[in-house]
Amino acid sequence: MPRWTLALLAIAAVLAVLWWLSLKPSNHRDWADEVSRTLRGSVQGSLVTLHDIRDFDWRSETDYTARWHDDVYDLDDLSSVDMALSYWMGPAIAHTLVSFGFTDGRHLAFSVEIRKERGEAFSSLGGFFKQFELSIVAAQERDILHVRAGPRGEQVFLYPVRMPAQARHALFLSYVARANRLADEPRFYHTLTANCTTLVYDMVRPLVPGLPLDVRLILSGYLPEYLYSHGGLDTSLPLETLRARANITRLAAERADSAEAFSRRIRTPRE
Repeated sequence: MPRWTLALLAIAAVLAVLWWLSLKPSNHRDWADEVSRTLRGSVQGSLVTLHDIRDFDWRSETDYTARWHDDVYDLDDLSSVDMALSYWMGPAIAHTLVSFGFTDGRHLAFSVEIRKERGEAFSSLGGFFKQFELSIVAAQERDILHVRAGPRGEQVFLYPVRMPAQARHALFLSYVARANRLADEPRFYHTLTANCTTLVYDMVRPLVPGLPLDVRLILSGYLPEYLYSHGGLDTSLPLETLRARANITRLAAERADSAEAFSRRIRTPRE
């Protein structure tokens, strides 16, 4: 190969590296409405105050009423954890959400998402190349589960997770700490290493020593099999029975006047 060709390739490689290094995450862009605000939280004893909880009223993907609010949650009242999976591209790929339930009937769902700019669309390939910032959204279930089951037409499943109280508290606080960090120090989303499932694994791993890495953390549609094999789901029942009971698509596709009513409805016992 001629020397001038090698020189051009070397220059191109250097320019590519410089371009890559010049890409910096930011919290200051023209964001899509549903990720226009950053979640923040503060902790005082058992009380956690969260700012900018999302509670949109979705009539369609493009017709909605934007609503945000602040609220206080008492970790002493934290009583349950559920994993929601929303399937949008076959059985292997699902979006992972974690919802926390409280004794007063409230539920709060956390979702690790791309922070889309206005008019931008998700791309798995773009997720490898610093196209999207990372976002942690805290939302009412009637917002974040309904929009997926209803307007977006995805298949949504909700699995009760077996987790000790201390681990539930620690996971909730880990979400708050991660959200605060992102609000101060933005980070890029990455399709493999910083996505809706791997970040949850990073938060759960210190709470469950020995929890192994597994391809199902990437092929998140198979997370029920992963959790079942490690005792995270009710193993007294066959997994297929749990899966059938977990399918809340039809119930979540319907809107609800109150957040509590929606959360009760999607947990209606199903055989």
